[in-house]
Amino acid sequence: MNYASALAYLDAHINREASPAIAAGRVEGLSLEPIRRLMHVLGDPQTQYPVLHLTGTNGKGSVGEMITLLLEEHGLSVGTYSSPHLQRINERLRWTGDRLLDVDRQGEIVARRGGRRGGAISDEEFGRVIGAVADAEGLAGVRPSYFEILTAASLLWFSELPVDAAVIEVGLLGRFDATNVVDGEVAVITNIGPDHTDFSGNWRAAIAEEKSGIVKPGSFLVVGETDPELRPIFERAAGDRLWVRGQDFDVVSDRVAVRGRLLDLQTPGQLIEEVFLPLHGEHQGINAAVAVAAAEAFFARPLDPDVVRAAFARLHLAGRFEIAGRSPLLIIDGAHNPAGAAAVRQTLDEEFAREGRIVFVIGLLEGRDPDAMLEAFGVRHTDLVICCTPDSPRARPAEELGEICRSLALPVEVCPEVAAAVERAREVASDADVIIVTGSIYVAGAARDALGLAPPGME
Repeated sequence: MNYASALAYLDAHINREASPAIAAGRVEGLSLEPIRRLMHVLGDPQTQYPVLHLTGTNGKGSVGEMITLLLEEHGLSVGTYSSPHLQRINERLRWTGDRLLDVDRQGEIVARRGGRRGGAISDEEFGRVIGAVADAEGLAGVRPSYFEILTAASLLWFSELPVDAAVIEVGLLGRFDATNVVDGEVAVITNIGPDHTDFSGNWRAAIAEEKSGIVKPGSFLVVGETDPELRPIFERAAGDRLWVRGQDFDVVSDRVAVRGRLLDLQTPGQLIEEVFLPLHGEHQGINAAVAVAAAEAFFARPLDPDVVRAAFARLHLAGRFEIAGRSPLLIIDGAHNPAGAAAVRQTLDEEFAREGRIVFVIGLLEGRDPDAMLEAFGVRHTDLVICCTPDSPRARPAEELGEICRSLALPVEVCPEVAAAVERAREVASDADVIIVTGSIYVAGAARDALGLAPPGME
């Protein structure tokens, strides 16, 4: 199967990302049986390497990338599976390349060697592994979903490379997510927020229960969520194999630095001082603390502070408060819920002195509360909102969002195409202004395309 036929095969299967109707506590009809049968036909490749399994309302993509770099800096070859993608589907399946060091689990170097360069999966390899899953579909007697096919393909590819460890990001909630076919040595829950919920009953507990479903017998659970009322749920899932932020690890100090943050991190095993994080936003310091704790849980020992500093120094996160241009300052962020939107505004206000105006380019999906999103972005204190339509079947039309903005007496323009909206923002902005392109990962990806930025892992 070539790349084009692999994409056509995927498109012929149900894509719940395009039309999700799942909420915590309302998961009727969901089952792991299809993915389990598919993986069995493929030889259960997910059992051939240790896994760190990540879920959470926000931050799991950032934490996953941080963990990947921490493991790579220790000399391991690491596969990373994430979703959704910004620009090309290949981004979802990435690896760090052949290991540069042979080390044991205590961190002792036993050999040095070079090897193949990593990155996102190539078009050729993508077609081949998707073809392998297609062949297995008939033998398994199941009709997998779009996401189940990609999950199976990633787990197969990682076994073939092979990798020393895999960082696997949950697509939706946890318990019935296709990725839950893995047994994570370390399970990570970044936080619990109002996403994929109908807000009925004790929805925070319902979300925590669903996300705790990734914890397996023998898993060590690392939790970034600090709500004490949810701790009993995590304890039921993991027993005493549990570290919780604010009790077992935390950010001791987080200072704004030039082009990033400077952190002191208290881990379960030590204090790591003066860690430069080349990212913007206080929330990224919290993500870093979770990532370091997860890596310590994986290695079952404290990490070398110099290794932590070296790993984070290489960090770049596309579409996450990404500085894509200067004069005017152009920021791309895929924030898609009120918590993420609030983090964008907080980061802008705390880290960037402004002399000019703020211009927002915003596109939202259906199912998001537009009033809550606009309030979290702080658009009442902005100078212009340019509304666009994300490239998604679930997109809220730009004109509809524009009408909502007009009802709030906001200065607004409507440019349905993301590329045109970004270009319009650049036309009206002076060198002293700030442009923020946000509201959806689909908006962030289209903006990166329009600016000629290469997809992550395909630079």
